[in-house]
Amino acid sequence: MKDNQVLKQVADMAGIADSYVSAWGDDATVDSDTIRRLLAALGYDTKSDEALLESANKKQRPDVLAPVKVIRTGEPMHIEMHLGQSARISDFSWRLETEQGEMLEGWLQSQLVSDTRADGGTLTFALPNDLELGYHKLEVFRKRRKSPFEMTLIVTPTSCYKQDALLNDKKLWGTSVQLYSIRTNHNWGIGDFGDLKQLVADVAARGGDFVGLNPIHSLFPANPEGASPYSPSSRRWLNLMYIDVSSVSEFAQCDEAQQLVGSPEFQQRLSDARDANWVNYSEVSCLKMAVLPLLFKTFTERHLDKNTARAQKFLQFVEEGGDSLLHQAAFDALHAELKKEDDNVWGWPVFPEEYRHFDNAAVQTFIKKHYEQVQLFMYLQWLADTQLAEVHELAEEKGMVMGLYRDLAVGVCDSGSETWADHGALCQDVSVGAPPDILGPLGQNWGLPPLNPEVLKERAYEPFIQLLRANMRNCGALRIDHVLGLLRLWWIPKGESAESGAYMYYPVEDMMAILALESHRYQCTVIGEDLGTVPDEIVDKLATAGIHSYKVFFFETAEDGGFYSPKHYADQSMAALCTHDMPTLRGFWHCDDLKMGEELGLYPNKEQLEGLFDSRAESKQKILDSLAWHGYLPEGVGHDAAYVPMDRYLSEAMQLHLAAGSSALLSLQLEDWLEMDKPVNIPGTVDEYPNWRRKLSTTLDDIFTRQNIVDLTRRLTETREQASQKS
Repeated sequence: MKDNQVLKQVADMAGIADSYVSAWGDDATVDSDTIRRLLAALGYDTKSDEALLESANKKQRPDVLAPVKVIRTGEPMHIEMHLGQSARISDFSWRLETEQGEMLEGWLQSQLVSDTRADGGTLTFALPNDLELGYHKLEVFRKRRKSPFEMTLIVTPTSCYKQDALLNDKKLWGTSVQLYSIRTNHNWGIGDFGDLKQLVADVAARGGDFVGLNPIHSLFPANPEGASPYSPSSRRWLNLMYIDVSSVSEFAQCDEAQQLVGSPEFQQRLSDARDANWVNYSEVSCLKMAVLPLLFKTFTERHLDKNTARAQKFLQFVEEGGDSLLHQAAFDALHAELKKEDDNVWGWPVFPEEYRHFDNAAVQTFIKKHYEQVQLFMYLQWLADTQLAEVHELAEEKGMVMGLYRDLAVGVCDSGSETWADHGALCQDVSVGAPPDILGPLGQNWGLPPLNPEVLKERAYEPFIQLLRANMRNCGALRIDHVLGLLRLWWIPKGESAESGAYMYYPVEDMMAILALESHRYQCTVIGEDLGTVPDEIVDKLATAGIHSYKVFFFETAEDGGFYSPKHYADQSMAALCTHDMPTLRGFWHCDDLKMGEELGLYPNKEQLEGLFDSRAESKQKILDSLAWHGYLPEGVGHDAAYVPMDRYLSEAMQLHLAAGSSALLSLQLEDWLEMDKPVNIPGTVDEYPNWRRKLSTTLDDIFTRQNIVDLTRRLTETREQASQKS
């Protein structure tokens, strides 16, 4: 075989596509060197054709029993075995230990389905078809063989969970907010879980059924300016800056903390942090971390040392958190210690070499020597988890159908705790991103190492299962960022630009089935962010799996540029006007994003920029045309977009137009209620714009006492009820 034929063959075995359809509809070929580097990142030997084939054959050689089998309810419970022809079927028996504790046994011979070993195939036997949902342990025994062959058998529902209200075609609405952006007169310069309680109560009182959040994953307490919620240290733990310090029970018991916080200097700093229009993460961290260790000291003295009921709850949390919590807490404690010595220590790649992986002896010594510091960060995770649970409980008490609607980022930062403690689940020589497209001709490199699909199967999907469980806690809905990643991700060899990538395919059927199982266990509806280029092969899969599509009004256009009526959106979808990566409604209408992009040098091609301005003018006119056609333009508003400003009436018209649509879910941004113009995030920028820092323009108390917002929420509730009756 020629070199490229061997490469193509092995790439195909590994799930790497050597070509793809570009955003322009052309067939694009992946460079051979890219494929070779991606195979090397997966552990293939790429020194020569022979070595590559040999390593591929070793990797792909099937076990007698696959490590995992995922079967949806209603499908035949058939198990394949790879056995030589000489193996006698009568020598084999099986035993199944169900997750529920039931033990089932039998002989292969009596449950044989087929035997195609003579033709190079497999031996297939059947298990009972009435197995309960869950994770079961299958063992196959062979006479005269000491140890059994083992498989994890996962039995799942056919589709994801939906609340009864959704099953009964009720149309729901809610708000979405970047939690850090919330302003109140009592927070510490950043929105927190206490503020979230207030927001949930306010939205519930006005007919809303959920509050959507940005990812609240753990970031970097020792490097607070690393603020992107989509580049987390870990996706399994929480951002400690969201702790409402004053509500922690130890605060009321700690004189030292109360005196510090009550001092004129501290109060002035709190006031300045609250009044700032942009979150000052370093100051917020400084204020909170001056007090939280004092609360832990009080907790230790009053509870841990006396083994009180509160202490036992904490210790149970630690036990359930297991190795993952220890990894997170040890990383944060070590990072904080090293940061004291050198302010430039931004993540583990610049730690002293002996500290660059959790398993290193120096790290284990650090944990023993500084266990109180490690335990401090466990305590802080417990506080965050407890406060989040209280918010979700409040939402349920208030009768919200979903309550909290969380967001799962597509990956983790390559310098955080998850990569630091990784044992092969992540491909750290690879980054994920997106290939070139019309809006991003150079493509995107997100700097996030992906899960290794081969290791996922070897470990019976355990890393994926634990990830889902961590993020389905304390919420009624989960948005999966870039849900297309369940099918394929754009893998880029580390250090290369986004053009030098290829699509890696994942076991999508298995992952969607597991997603369905966990969603039922946590009673959590799933929304898939499926914007951008969506391959046809996943559209039906997402729909069948019960995953809600994501419909952003501005992107729902026909070939002539006209806007689809929201009444034609799929019922199984969430509709929105804007997202965190887009300008606000006002910013879009007044082209503030294009003007700012020009100032920041994001559009060096003047012709391209002029084309974008022209396209925006056309879009605005077609929006007005659509609103007028459907009867949503307020009286006195002209129909010429060139002369129509984005005022309150036009904004409300667009929101009510969307509310009358067929999407089961409607999400609206608080900044659009406040007619704000500055965006939360400008994609493609790092230091050019203060991303993930812009606060809301006023406090929660003010928002929900404004008569126009009271009126809008009433009309939204009425419009959604009318849409429910028509469905």
